[in-house]
Order: sequence, then C-alpha cells, then structure tokens
Amino acid sequence: MDGFEGRGAVITGGASGIGLATAAEFARRGARLVLADVDKSALEQAVAHLTAQGFDAHGVECDVRHVEQMVHLADESVRLLGQVDVVFSNAGIVVGGPLVAMTHEDWRWVIDIDLWGSIHAVEAFVPRLIEQGTGGHIAFTASFAGLVPNAGLGAYGVAKYGVVGLAETLAREVKDQGIGVSVLCPMVIETKLVANSERIRGADDGLASAPDLISGFGQLPPTQDDTVTVDGVARLTADAILANRLYVLPHGAARTSIQRRFERIDRTFDDQIAEGWSH
Repeated sequence: MDGFEGRGAVITGGASGIGLATAAEFARRGARLVLADVDKSALEQAVAHLTAQGFDAHGVECDVRHVEQMVHLADESVRLLGQVDVVFSNAGIVVGGPLVAMTHEDWRWVIDIDLWGSIHAVEAFVPRLIEQGTGGHIAFTASFAGLVPNAGLGAYGVAKYGVVGLAETLAREVKDQGIGVSVLCPMVIETKLVANSERIRGADDGLASAPDLISGFGQLPPTQDDTVTVDGVARLTADAILANRLYVLPHGAARTSIQRRFERIDRTFDDQIAEGWSH
C-alpha cells in the first residue's frame, strides 16, 4: 500500500488500548474508520473521541467469537466506507495459569477470542479484499507469547502461536493477489487488557483463572523498556503495513529470547546427527 489517505480501515478491539491508538494513527494518515468492539459503551466513547477530532469514524458492535457477527461487520463496513482496504484483527483477552490447571471453559474462551477471532477476520474480509482486486492489507495482534513460550500464560500463548502461524501462512497465500499481511508481537504494553478480560468474561464465566499470575499483565516489569507506548506501537504498525512488513516487533528486549529459541531448534539437528541420525 502506498498510503492511508482515503482508505477504508476496520479495527476490531477498537475501543481501547492498541486498537484505539492504531485507529487514531490510521485516521491521522487519512483513513476512514470502522471500529468494532464487544463493549458498546466504550465503543461509542471511542468513536465520539475520534469524530470530535474531525476524523471519519463509525462503530459496529461485534463479538469476534461469532463468525456471523464478523460477516455482519464486513457488510456494515462496506456500507459505511464503500470499500475496505485495511483490516486490523486486534481484539483479544488473556487468561493465566498452568496448563494443567486450565478448565475446558478457560481454553474455549481464550481460543475463541484470540485465535478464532482472527480466523473469522480472514473468513469475513480476505475474500472481499481478493474480489476487489485493488490489493489491501490485513494485520493481526499476536504477542511475544506467540513467538516464545511463557510459563503461566500457556493457553494464551497457544492461541497467539496460532495467530502467528495464521499470518505467516496467509502472507504466502495472498501475496500474488497484492494483499499484504502483518502480525504484531509486542511484549507487555500498559493497557487495560487484564481488566477488560475479567470484565468481559465476568458476564458469562467469572474472572480469568489465576489472577495472581496475570495481575501484572499490562503493567511494565522493572526490567522492560518503558518507552514503548500504545501510540508508538500504533505508529510502528501503520509503518509496517505501508512497508508490507510481516513481523511487527516493538520491543528490542525480545530479540535475544527469539534468537535463543531458533538456535535451540537449529542445534537439535546437530545433536541428532551426532547421535547417528542421517535423514
């Protein structure tokens, strides 16, 4: 893509955090917006905040767990914007605790939102992007936990690993149609992720598991660089979309852990050869 001016952009999880900051960044660059969120009140406030600044913004209430609601979102977005050029599948929650302590409901909740929500975005929007024949871009919010495992966040990590794999595969499949793909993998950003997760889930299933493990999630650990803000992540994400960059990695502190993971995988080949494996 050569710019956001006049482009139609849809952002799920757009009422707060990274979603709202990225929506504002797109708008500052000239995009017209549809924000989607399950929280109707917060969504209305977010849209009002953007329109008060003179931006073209609309809101559509949407629960990304349900493909029919995502299809409705796509239909409404086309109606409101005329054409959708950029999709940012950003809605997400967190659940914490050891894998063996996860209930079936814990697994379903985090997978339904964090992974199926992105799959539903592909189902609802990518065929339309292809049919338009004018290119476009779809971006996903995954996590550092989707690149390197984190004890105590295993279920969340499984979902986010899936989002990374979804983005990597999709990028190969739609490249020839002129559609770009990006996947955002931040470490901790100061957002309301935990509070929103607990509030949203509380209506159906109670609070997220192991609150002692996730109470600090969304608050910077003392060793992490605090200069990475949601606004900075929004700018980096917008730049990555224009550059058609697959991976969006805001935190330099993640680099060593990512390198160690792939070095361990590579070293396994040498270990197996040394033990006599010749295939």
